[in-house]
Amino acid sequence: MKRLFLDRANRKIAGVCAGIANYLEVDVTVVRIIFLISLIAGGLGLWAYLVVWAIAPQA
Repeated sequence: MKRLFLDRANRKIAGVCAGIANYLEVDVTVVRIIFLISLIAGGLGLWAYLVVWAIAPQA
């Protein structure tokens, strides 16, 4: 069973995007671009980032 963890080795701020990329098995750059687009488009990305940061355990 796969679990979502914050990736401390490949992080820029808190490791959320890197952890999501590892969970989805995609490149971390793709996740970061999607996050930036969602942040610019309406701010939902910021709230999602904060929720995952607060809930996901560290690897």
